[in-house]
Amino acid sequence: MNTIKENVQNEIIIKNSKFITLLIKINEEEQVTIELEKAQKKYPKATHYCYAYIFMNKEKANDDKEPQNTAGTPMLEILKKNNLTNILAITIRYFGGIKLGASGLIRAYSNSVRKALEKTDIKKLEKGYLIELTFPYNQQKLLDNLLKEMNITSKEFLEEIKYMIEIPEKKLNLLKKHSYKIIKEINITEK
Repeated sequence: MNTIKENVQNEIIIKNSKFITLLIKINEEEQVTIELEKAQKKYPKATHYCYAYIFMNKEKANDDKEPQNTAGTPMLEILKKNNLTNILAITIRYFGGIKLGASGLIRAYSNSVRKALEKTDIKKLEKGYLIELTFPYNQQKLLDNLLKEMNITSKEFLEEIKYMIEIPEKKLNLLKKHSYKIIKEINITEK
């Protein structure tokens, strides 16, 4: 699976209609609603706010009053063809007065997402875990060295040290000697 390296925006005009596509990297499904609300506030006079997303094993498309399967579904197909996950595509349309027909809409929404993808890098993801790692103070230097290529999301210094880390599945065996708890399975960007 892949994801985008950074969020991106692209705009195209087809027969006087403006299509603004936002590609947004998402870390949780709840972000979809938040990002849609932001788009509606930023572009309050738009005619349509169509979207598609893939997060983990869940996918969804929405045509937002465009004819059925002419907007969200073609957008979703472009995301799937690029083997993407953890991504939200929102295409905002300002109607320009000329009807495009079903096939014209499918092409417009597909091209809008395709052009936006051309503006960003795609990174490969690998299976990983969010881990809670607890260890005594005298092991901190050793573990900091062992984890230097991992993403340490938080550190807590109490009676013992507690790190929250994102670790690829293939490196999980590095922690066998230490006390850790798997919090959840996640996707991690390969380095």
